[in-house]
Amino acid sequence: MSAIPKIYLTPAESLAFERQSDVKHEYFRGELFAMAGASRQHVRISVNVMTLLDNQLKGQRCELFNGDMRVKISPTGLYTYPDASVVCGRPRFEDKELDTLLNPTVIVEILSKSTEAYDRGEKFAQYRTLDMLTDYLLISQDKPRIERYVRQADSGWLLTESIGLDAVMPIESIQCQLSLADVYDRVEFDDTQPAPKLTVVKEEAEAYSA
Repeated sequence: MSAIPKIYLTPAESLAFERQSDVKHEYFRGELFAMAGASRQHVRISVNVMTLLDNQLKGQRCELFNGDMRVKISPTGLYTYPDASVVCGRPRFEDKELDTLLNPTVIVEILSKSTEAYDRGEKFAQYRTLDMLTDYLLISQDKPRIERYVRQADSGWLLTESIGLDAVMPIESIQCQLSLADVYDRVEFDDTQPAPKLTVVKEEAEAYSA
């Protein structure tokens, strides 16, 4: 992402601009940041994840949104576009346009070299301020690996990691699971990087607080 120079907008002005723009932007503290286009790997994984979750959510009181649904982090003022988001119960939106979600239950981000540090760090710190968020998933695009952070009763977050094409990542809060073989279906990995052959699932307490 890159900042657009010399543009400082109010949230209302940023929404008006964004709704007429052909390019998606994050908005934070008066500034717009253009979002880079997605790679083939990213798009393939996104399609697979959306298909898997959509099939499993049928009949549930949960709604799935793709990367075109903007999410507002109300406590911090960040407007952003997760790769996927799920809301259970009644979705709440910024206004009557119904294009800015306020209460996601699950957020999914597909990592890239340019955004990984942000997705793991500052962006996750802002997502953690969302009271309704229970799960945050990070999906690698260069190896079969999914990390899932789950909110705990003490407001900390527990990390579960699934590695390898034989692994399955459960998401109990929405009664779904992601088979890594399906998440990475038709995804071509860099042959110079050896793919993990064994399934590894581990849990560790993270010292995160909301």
